[in-house]
Amino acid sequence: MFLATEGGNAGGIWGLIWPFILMFAVFYFLLIRPQQKKQKQRTAMLNQIKKGDKITTIGGLHGTVVELSDDTVVVRVNDTTKMTFERSAINAIVSTAPAAATE
Repeated sequence: MFLATEGGNAGGIWGLIWPFILMFAVFYFLLIRPQQKKQKQRTAMLNQIKKGDKITTIGGLHGTVVELSDDTVVVRVNDTTKMTFERSAINAIVSTAPAAATE
């Protein structure tokens, strides 16, 4: 039969906690931190959208921004078709509009 002495379990508790601390650190640096950085970049990209920018939506639709509001974006797909999307549906800015064309 095994008998524990007083104070003998203190090293055992740290021995159990260290792997969890190490796993959390690995998850933080490999998963959580890069995801937060990517989200910041996406938010900055969505805030930089302006009229005349050529964009691509998450669904793969290409078009030019003709109107903006806080939550929505109106995109001209061809000469006659305009579509309204949530700002979050924009995947990428393909090219930005020249400064003179924003008016």
